[in-house]
Amino acid sequence: MRIHVRSGRRAGGDDAVMGTPGDKSIAHRWLILAATATGPSRLAHLPPSLDVRSTASCLSRVTVKARPALDLWASNASSWVEGGGSTWNETSREGPREPSTRPLEVEGEGRATLVESRTDLDCGNSGTSMRLLAGLLSSAPFSCRLVGDTSLSARPMERVAEPLRRMGARIDTTEGHPPLLVSGGSLHGIEHLLEVPTAQVKGALLLAGIAADGETLVTEPVATRDHTERALAALGAPVRREGTTVGVTRFQHEGFDGSVPGDVSSAAFLIGAAALGGRALSIEGVGLNPSRTRYLDVLTRMGVRTETVITDEQLGEPVGRIELRAEAELHGTTIDEGELPLVIDEVPLLAVLAAHAEGETWFLGAHELRLKETDRLTRIAEGIRSLGGHAAAEADDLVIAGGGLRGGVASSGGDHRLAMAFAVAGVGAEGVCEVRGVEAAEVSFPGFVEALREAGASVEVVE
Repeated sequence: MRIHVRSGRRAGGDDAVMGTPGDKSIAHRWLILAATATGPSRLAHLPPSLDVRSTASCLSRVTVKARPALDLWASNASSWVEGGGSTWNETSREGPREPSTRPLEVEGEGRATLVESRTDLDCGNSGTSMRLLAGLLSSAPFSCRLVGDTSLSARPMERVAEPLRRMGARIDTTEGHPPLLVSGGSLHGIEHLLEVPTAQVKGALLLAGIAADGETLVTEPVATRDHTERALAALGAPVRREGTTVGVTRFQHEGFDGSVPGDVSSAAFLIGAAALGGRALSIEGVGLNPSRTRYLDVLTRMGVRTETVITDEQLGEPVGRIELRAEAELHGTTIDEGELPLVIDEVPLLAVLAAHAEGETWFLGAHELRLKETDRLTRIAEGIRSLGGHAAAEADDLVIAGGGLRGGVASSGGDHRLAMAFAVAGVGAEGVCEVRGVEAAEVSFPGFVEALREAGASVEVVE
């Protein structure tokens, strides 16, 4: 699908009040915990993204009582995968087909009752699904094979396989990549220092650790998102946190109720569009976990002023609203190697805002961007240049010259965050920006195009 985005700054007008789909990162983890609880769980506001459906579908294959509800939810809207790593929900002339908004009710029987799947566990395009499930299944007394699409099959998996082997599981990779063959068994706790900051690997080891003898300690070089340990602590698990080290011991949780907070990473794209369009914005019901809101600090340095207000808490996650003031004069900044892991998902959005700023913006030590759904480091630079800006990927650094965009044609390459970022870029460009493959945005933000309009953008669907 192609869209045309036109510039159009607003003078005054009513503030926009919006929400975002449920947070994918949280949803993956809560689904795993619900399926392995003892007793019923009730999850509201689950995001209808295909990645989260992959987790639900895989869990249904290894559970018994939870299977009917998980299967029904996972298949509630037709979805498909297209080459190049692009995944999205089915769309029609009326827009994306949303699944039922009713909460998912899952009957868990405990982790010890997991059963062997008769088929491969298909994680689709979701690296989060594959890594977290590897941690979960590393204690199961059977073997299972985790597979994914072409894009996922190119992503590194030894970073999670190696420490799980040390804990007692047998994990076979395919030259360091998927498919994974996981043969679980009796686990023992380990101390593990992550060479690369990654919440997916940390989460996998913590999920393995609550089924292991002794304590499992994971130390990060830089603190990453902490959704796994927050949920475990809220459920009563013996979680120990000291600096960037988190430890867990054996624990079996009971069922729980929770409403998934709105995705704060998706909120970034609405904030960017409103800032470029000169519109004030309030995003309600969004997750405000401090491990996920660092990009707001970067936006402040760039001249975009926001405020956050916490109004609720769900399973250890702070929830509230983000308020954006309409006035914004953008200027460049530097995101160093220590800060970059905390804004890794928002780099595409920050980069296109930087293209409209005065002065240069640098993203330093951004090698992990090459290991996402696409080589984002290269594709961000190419996309900005194709829209009439100036950007370059230099080794593991990304530099954006600033000065504005003239307009042009950019392709998402099947990457959902690039699709959204290039669409936002067009809000402040001199000429029309055509974004191809924008349907990929449905991976994490179903209904993104309409949401972009609500945020004040002028968007025309071409095909």
